[in-house]
Amino acid sequence: MKEERNSFKNVGIDYEEKAFFDILLAVSKKYEFEYPKDKMIALSKEIRAVVDDKAKYTDWSTREDIKANLQVDLIILLDKYGYPPVTIDDVYKEVLEQAENFKKYAK
Repeated sequence: MKEERNSFKNVGIDYEEKAFFDILLAVSKKYEFEYPKDKMIALSKEIRAVVDDKAKYTDWSTREDIKANLQVDLIILLDKYGYPPVTIDDVYKEVLEQAENFKKYAK
């Protein structure tokens, strides 16, 4: 457990970025597509920044306008990075849900 908790240090990212990295990795395995690790690390960092920006509002998780804006920003970001490399609508949905849940329950 301790080893897993500190595994983010080996990747060169912080704890929250590692959580997003793990989400992206799990989704790529579930839907059976390959994605370069270096791009996944960079994408994880940007996802964290986007989620942190939206979560700065105390009521972000109950405001539909902020959640919708988060979804749009994340979809644009995923597209920018070519993730997933093939269009699978469920991948977007799953990444969005996991990102939102992580931020909501991480504290």
